[in-house]
Amino acid sequence: MRDITLSLDKCSLCPRGCGVDRTSGEKGFCGAGAKVRIARAALHQWEEPPISGTNGSGTVFFSGCNLRCCFCQNYEISSEGKGFELTVQELADTFLMLQEQGAHNINLVTAAPYVPQIIEALDIAGSRLTIPIVYNSGGYESVETLEMLRGRVDIFLPDLKYYSSELSAKYSGAADYFERASRALIKMHELVGCPEFDEKGIMKRGVIVRHLVLPNCRHDSAKVVGWLADNFAPYEILISLMSQYVPMYKAKDIKELSRRTSTFEYEHICKMIEECGFDGYFQQRSAAKESYVPEFFDNKYY
Repeated sequence: MRDITLSLDKCSLCPRGCGVDRTSGEKGFCGAGAKVRIARAALHQWEEPPISGTNGSGTVFFSGCNLRCCFCQNYEISSEGKGFELTVQELADTFLMLQEQGAHNINLVTAAPYVPQIIEALDIAGSRLTIPIVYNSGGYESVETLEMLRGRVDIFLPDLKYYSSELSAKYSGAADYFERASRALIKMHELVGCPEFDEKGIMKRGVIVRHLVLPNCRHDSAKVVGWLADNFAPYEILISLMSQYVPMYKAKDIKELSRRTSTFEYEHICKMIEECGFDGYFQQRSAAKESYVPEFFDNKYY
């Protein structure tokens, strides 16, 4: 198997497999070039309770994404390229800064395009970085890239957005989403095992699977939950069922997505999860607000 730590010159870090030479200035489907770009690094209080805890999660929002979700709340950075460049040394310093501020963990959001640089930054930080590393992902991942993170990431926080290839193609531009994301999720569990917590309830290891209930998609959501029940015992993963959908970005102009998820749709899936025996987190309906989207920056501000 080709050593994909060298794949910036023929990028194959995600399922897109663009093959572009990022070292010569080309950019892949995700919009990433050779240098690390982020749009925010700060303590974040809006993750699941064992991730945010009392102090907040040390969240680094990377610029670019290998999906094109028409409803993306972070579209400024996922599709429009907002952000600023950091050297690998500066990225390592950012991790240590967040730890010094009291972060419970380092939370890498949409980090797939930058895995080789992240590994280098973690190596630079070395033993000085003592808090867990969270890989926060849209779920559309390469198992080979995930393997690169063995022993480096402690917690995986992936989405499992769709079961239907028709929906994933229409709303996220990835017909093979479920095929790739389901394989990636199995790999993530293999890498970190079952959930573990410290004495204060802060997560140390494990997988939390996120699923956002979309309007008019409850039957697809039910298939997602059914697949999880068929492939994982209740003690092996946690599930976070999100109700924060707001018709933003391009979704405002798509008829079936132009409203918020109904209470009936959300509670239908809540009941399914409970019946399957999974533990996890149900999001308050009040979270469906644009005000929960963080501010992103074009220039380094810290």
